[in-house]
Amino acid sequence: MKNLISEIIRYSKMLNTKKLSALRSGNISVRYKNGFLITPSGKKYSTLKSKDIVFVSLDGKFDKKKGIPSSEWKFHQDIYKNKKDAKAIVHAHSTNATAVSTHNKGIPSFHYMVAMAGGHDIKCAKYATFGTRELSKNVLRALKGRKACLIANHGQIAFEDNLPKAFELAEEVENISLQYITSLKLGKPRILSIAEMNKVLSKAKNYKKDS
Repeated sequence: MKNLISEIIRYSKMLNTKKLSALRSGNISVRYKNGFLITPSGKKYSTLKSKDIVFVSLDGKFDKKKGIPSSEWKFHQDIYKNKKDAKAIVHAHSTNATAVSTHNKGIPSFHYMVAMAGGHDIKCAKYATFGTRELSKNVLRALKGRKACLIANHGQIAFEDNLPKAFELAEEVENISLQYITSLKLGKPRILSIAEMNKVLSKAKNYKKDS
């Protein structure tokens, strides 16, 4: 448990240093026993201590005396309950992913690296107030067959089988978002076919050689 908490703190600080999220925005969690460990509500990542990380059970219970979890804990809970392969989650308000999300649109297969999120495109979850079960349901719909999605007028979320991978996927989504925005400045980009993306998805399974 101590190692997981240390890892959460390290990557939470990287949200700031890698410019994926400023100050206290966004959140990170890791599956643990019958629940998950998650960053606290409203605390700057630069000041995080081990005692600040909160455990939330899969049925949504936590000890308020030990801290209040991120206001977004509900979609972490629902992802862990519905995605058995999810072991870690990174939610970020990264600049470019958020910019695309404000148009309530996903990212099509303009580049084959879109496949890193798990499908032919990166979907955008419909807007709902942060911290609500409605938002959680919208996120789950956008993550169907995917490991990452945008969240309308909000940001992005990514999950993987460990935290380093989940963080890297969030970085990929942010980079892809920047490339998509840039491509649109030149006009409508060429979209790769479903057949081509199926080939890419097949090859992507062996793309990463380390974590």
